[in-house]
Amino acid sequence: MGSRRENLENRERRRPSKDEQIKRKRIEARKKKLKRKRITTSIVTILLVIILGSALYIYNFLSGLKTNNLGTGVAPISSKDPVNILILGMDIGDAENQNKAGRRSDTIMVLNYNPNTKKVHIVSIPRDTLIEVDAYLDNGEYRRYWKINTAYVLGGEEEVKTHVESLLGINLNYIVEVDYNAFRSIIDALGGIEMNIQQDMFYDDDEQNLHINFKAGETVQLDGKKAEEFFRWRKNNDGSGGEEGDLGRINNQQQFISKVIDKALSPSIVFKAPKILKAISENVETNIPAKNLISLGMKIIRLKSEDIIMTTLKGEPEYLYGEDFLIADKEINRDLINALNTENPSLAPVITSINKEELNVLVLNGTKIDGLASSARDNLLSLGYANIEVGNTDNVEKSVIQSDNKELKDLLKNDTGIQKVEKIGKSEYKQYDVVILLGKDYNLFGN
Repeated sequence: MGSRRENLENRERRRPSKDEQIKRKRIEARKKKLKRKRITTSIVTILLVIILGSALYIYNFLSGLKTNNLGTGVAPISSKDPVNILILGMDIGDAENQNKAGRRSDTIMVLNYNPNTKKVHIVSIPRDTLIEVDAYLDNGEYRRYWKINTAYVLGGEEEVKTHVESLLGINLNYIVEVDYNAFRSIIDALGGIEMNIQQDMFYDDDEQNLHINFKAGETVQLDGKKAEEFFRWRKNNDGSGGEEGDLGRINNQQQFISKVIDKALSPSIVFKAPKILKAISENVETNIPAKNLISLGMKIIRLKSEDIIMTTLKGEPEYLYGEDFLIADKEINRDLINALNTENPSLAPVITSINKEELNVLVLNGTKIDGLASSARDNLLSLGYANIEVGNTDNVEKSVIQSDNKELKDLLKNDTGIQKVEKIGKSEYKQYDVVILLGKDYNLFGN
């Protein structure tokens, strides 16, 4: 008994005081905190290693891009200056041809990133666009006027660059060349693109081993080969479907590119990056330095899809030398040219791929002034809108544009001067693309 009591007394004497207990708890908490901090630091370190390793991996890949004879790109003088990239899709006739001699630039586009407006414009140049060059046919016959898709044959990339700069009133900083080998490889690396086929596409060319077979209404997963067929289609074997000529083809291409952009901006693209980078480095030629390409890519990847706008250089048809040409008109393309060059976001004209003629618009008079909606309709008709209904509604204090589409809201704000926008409210208005409610501030309309 004595020894047991003695042990208990000793244990009681060894029990820490309250202050010692608090101090011990603080030490233990500090140890746990340091352990958590070490774990957190380790995780951050690992992430940094992965990020830096990925950046180095990407940089090395992009540094290996082929430049061949593209020359040296010219970076913008100021960080506020737009970046303009000439994109050439090469050689529709023979995708396997590795010899540049005689190849044509089948697809001509300009990618414009404007740091002031934080928007990207992708401008398609119709290959039938007329250019003026003193040159000769193979038979020795002199010609003054040519189609822009022959400019590459006449003088290479620099010849194309000169004419595109003149047409758009811009300075091109860099050039990217993509042939159909690259096109197929990149689309395959992306995992293909799903497209809804809007019209019959049936075309065969045995000489090129080209066979296009798509039926209207189908939804098709396009791999690289099928995507090339979709991209190249212009008309059917019987001549149908090609009423719009190259403009119809450009419209198909822009729809396809829009799908590619959506997929490229999706989070899942991270897992496909190695394949995509490999396809690009092996098949694409450019004079964009790797660091500039990464910097531009980081800016573009932060954009929303509605900030990437696709449009086409417009012009008037002309028949020369027994061929159809398109004569570009700078007045017709004024808004486009201004959008590519503006330094003031508030002054940038709204450029859109939306076809105003296809929009269903409802204009409602919310005032006691007779004929206001009809007057507004006349203004819209003069701006290219075609399907416009008018009517009356309850009193409206301030005019408003209603639409569920942000791009449409921006377009109508620019065309009408009405700044208040909101989503379409009433269910009976859902059949319309845009509803315009005219209020007591109606005199601002069109100003």
